[in-house]
Amino acid sequence: MEQAKTGYMADSIQVLEGLEPVQKNPAMFIGDTGERGLHHLVSEAVDNAIDESLQGFCKHIKVTIHKDNSVSVEDDGRGIPVDIHPQYKKPAVELVLTTLHSGGKFDKKIYQVSGGLHGVGISCVNALSKGFKVVVKRDGKIYSQDFILGKKINELQIIGECNETGTKVTFLPDDHIFEKVEYNYDILYKRLRELAFLNKSIKIELKDERSNEEDTFQYSGGIKEFVQHLDKGKEIITKEPIYFEKAKDGLKVEVALQYNGGYTGSLLSFVNSINTVEGGTHEQGFRIALTRIINNYALKYNLLDGMKITGDDVKEGLTAIISIKIPNPQFEGQTKTKLGNSDVRGIVSSLTNDALESFFEENPSIGKSIIGKVLTAARAREAARKARELTRRKSLLDKCRLPGKLADCQEKDPSKSELFLVEGDSAGGSAIGGRDRKSQAILPLKGKVLNVEKSRLDKVLSNKELKTLITAIGTNISDEFDINKIRYHKIIIMADKDVDGGHICTLLLTFFYRYMRPLIEKGYLYVAIPPLYSVSKGKQKWYIDDENKLKEFVRNKDGLVIQRFKGLGEMNPEQLLETTMDPKNRRLKRVTLEDAAIADEIFSILMGDQVEPRREFIQKHAKEVKNLDV
Repeated sequence: MEQAKTGYMADSIQVLEGLEPVQKNPAMFIGDTGERGLHHLVSEAVDNAIDESLQGFCKHIKVTIHKDNSVSVEDDGRGIPVDIHPQYKKPAVELVLTTLHSGGKFDKKIYQVSGGLHGVGISCVNALSKGFKVVVKRDGKIYSQDFILGKKINELQIIGECNETGTKVTFLPDDHIFEKVEYNYDILYKRLRELAFLNKSIKIELKDERSNEEDTFQYSGGIKEFVQHLDKGKEIITKEPIYFEKAKDGLKVEVALQYNGGYTGSLLSFVNSINTVEGGTHEQGFRIALTRIINNYALKYNLLDGMKITGDDVKEGLTAIISIKIPNPQFEGQTKTKLGNSDVRGIVSSLTNDALESFFEENPSIGKSIIGKVLTAARAREAARKARELTRRKSLLDKCRLPGKLADCQEKDPSKSELFLVEGDSAGGSAIGGRDRKSQAILPLKGKVLNVEKSRLDKVLSNKELKTLITAIGTNISDEFDINKIRYHKIIIMADKDVDGGHICTLLLTFFYRYMRPLIEKGYLYVAIPPLYSVSKGKQKWYIDDENKLKEFVRNKDGLVIQRFKGLGEMNPEQLLETTMDPKNRRLKRVTLEDAAIADEIFSILMGDQVEPRREFIQKHAKEVKNLDV
């Protein structure tokens, strides 16, 4: 038989049982096995506690990073049920922890609203942990059970008595699955703070036993405080956030927004406390209503002055949080980054329309201030339109009029092409000399890039360096952005490892975040990590990333020649290729939108007009600075 020759028979078919699918392909369930996926395990455990809070049963959550990088998440909710499941004949807590698509969140009598509706969350954490312990306080007793890689190593047992309720899970991620098992306090800090803003009834504690660092998050003002936090240090047009909370057809909508004097907007949306970084129907409904209300208000009071207000005009200087609670959210993909429920768009639009219409009528002076801001944006948009027309005409001639500074690659397939954005002509020369001409393009950038945080679109489009960059990439920017016209699927920022290099990198990241965000969402943007030292002995050579690693490497070794690279320009083409450009040896960090709120906050602090927030940020993080050249 022909099939027999190919070896593809019935015995070739594999059935993955229990939690095997998670262990065989963890990225499908938690995003990846890098830093993001590692921290996602904590989010899965915390989200269960938040779901208990949404039902009114949990007031306090404690997250602890232990010295061995295991993590405990403890809540005072009802406790996972421990009685025997009638169908599966095992304790419910064991079933939840060892079976995909199991849990109480499918039953709307138990969880009317929940973030974890796929039923794979905490069982995935168990599957990917080489040590997992659950402790449940319930019915006057304390229960405990242990697991390794999703398999129980003992039966559920009673270990004590108590008058409390709650669940505590402690897990140590498997270092054979994850690239690195070391938790970052700041990443957890930011996510837990965000959850506390979104759930004003909850108190969340974070403690790091490795450094004895600890914080407590509790915000009675909820998302109003969240908006004020994001706008800290900015010039505020509205005295305090506009806020409303309404419900319709089982959907609860909570919105806080205010306008500042900046040129960019920040709209963050959440569904059942899950950050929908790609938006969805709830965002669409809000945007439609806000644009319509502002247009109607301006028209009613003859404030348009011949201008037409668009969604982009309304977005300028806007900081808004949309948080909805819904019984049956339909997310696109397991990572839950975009809401797809079609009926939500109309409901959110209707509720937003009613709330804002009342607010504008009751607060005419604030309404007129907002209209003034929006009209200024509309006039600037018209100026930007003319600049875009020029950019568009140039982009049509891309094939024959690419920037003269660009050393393009021979490959025309974007998926096989890379663009290096290199700081300075000297480093650019080395990069051009060391590159693979077939697939690697080099664009040297001279001097500091424009700070787009302080600039409107018309100024961005008239900036020489940014125009060159936009033309080289091919997609245009802002509302003219077209991902299908991209010329490279890897855009790599390559800057010196010093203060100036860090500044240039931040300016470029700010530009991409504000005006080419889909590049980040698609995973096309990277930052190169060049070495700081070259160490040689005879014909042997090693490259070292930082001073601490250098000290460790040279300990008790004689006859070493050490060279410190103060800049990329100090590397010859061969060194630059070998360390930073060759796909076999280089280290790249992909830029992600894992936490859009934090990215937006940091860009505003570091690149905005207000000095005080920037000073506070620098003072707080000064101890973390490495490789500082003075």
